Amino acid sequence: MWLPFRKRRRRPSRFGVYGRYVRWGIRVGLMLLALDIFYLIHIWPDWQQLNQGPIAKSRFIQGYESRRQADKSLPALRWRPVALSRIPKKVQRAVIVAEDARFYTHNGFDVIAFREAMDYNLQTRKMKYGASTLSQQTVKNMFFTGSRNPLRKWHELIFTVGMEFNVSKKRILETYLNIAEFGKGIYGVEAAAQHYWGRNVSNLNRWQAAQLAATLPSPVKHNPATRTKVFLQRAQRVYQRM
Repeated sequence: MWLPFRKRRRRPSRFGVYGRYVRWGIRVGLMLLALDIFYLIHIWPDWQQLNQGPIAKSRFIQGYESRRQADKSLPALRWRPVALSRIPKKVQRAVIVAEDARFYTHNGFDVIAFREAMDYNLQTRKMKYGASTLSQQTVKNMFFTGSRNPLRKWHELIFTVGMEFNVSKKRILETYLNIAEFGKGIYGVEAAAQHYWGRNVSNLNRWQAAQLAATLPSPVKHNPATRTKVFLQRAQRVYQRM
């Protein structure tokens, strides 16, 4: 009895399966990118408003206010923004020396500092130092949270580029000095000077300016009130470099 010949179906090659996965991966990636771009457009700041007028409350300050509403044991918010003209050069210099020595020469990202920090971290096998510039820190404090989410870090980089193109270095520094944390519930150099020394920031001496700058990496643990060994060593280094 004659049987019709049945053509065997060829199994897809491994390359074909991988190719299909790659195509789907590209499609999903493009879709996620489009959604992310839409989200960035939705939250994109008004840089003109940031570049002039009163200093607005940062996301970090707003977050502290929300936490204090839920926990009344937290200290009251201390925040007194002042114009850059009222912040002495020694204070500005101390913060730049401590946090971002090439602030006026980079475009938001310090590649040299990043490489040096990574080299040190690899040598010590510890992620002890980062390389965030004052611009990046301003963006993080102003618009985001302390989350270590990689997507947040990506958005921070995009915002930093936007700010560097639209906001002057002088205004970036002024904003940072007025929103940086200097202790639990203490934000900005004026509030810090009042809290730690009972005087306006305009009346601080060089050693006090160095102490303010030394507070920035870990303001709750290492500050002019706790006067830890780590804090005093860092303050001395800043003072010598000013």
